[in-house]
Amino acid sequence: MIKLLVLDVDGCLTDGKIIYTSNSTEVKEFNVKDGLAIASWIRMGHHVAIITGRNSFIVKRRADELGIQHLYQGIKDKEKILRQIVDSLELEFSEVAAIGDDLNDYDMLSLVGKSFTPNNGVKDIQSFVDIVLSKNGGEGAVREMIDMIIEENGQKKEFLSLWIKD
Repeated sequence: MIKLLVLDVDGCLTDGKIIYTSNSTEVKEFNVKDGLAIASWIRMGHHVAIITGRNSFIVKRRADELGIQHLYQGIKDKEKILRQIVDSLELEFSEVAAIGDDLNDYDMLSLVGKSFTPNNGVKDIQSFVDIVLSKNGGEGAVREMIDMIIEENGQKKEFLSLWIKD
């Protein structure tokens, strides 16, 4: 059973674009369906970690909004951080799923029990992950991943009951 989701940001939670305004403000766009699924996953008692190579106040804000407690930004060695998280939560790698879209995610994705990439992930990543999603990064890929995992975990009814009352 998957208990921890590990998310890359640019290209997975976002479409990968980094936009700067004329006053150097950074802009990122997140998908609300991804957010609902992440928040629901956490409400179900599971863990979520963001491990990203860039630093961004916007990512911190989004992580706080969703209740993500494991946020690691500016990370060059994602595998090392993943090993620390798995150890601290006393999990096995078989209980971890991760999504990444580019070569800097390779080592991290190769460790986990279930690896995903968005439909627009780079070909070298698509060629080895367990699942290439039908959605692009920033367009519901993380939601698609979470839906699959919830189904495989046998937790669909629990997930739906968070929002749909009989």
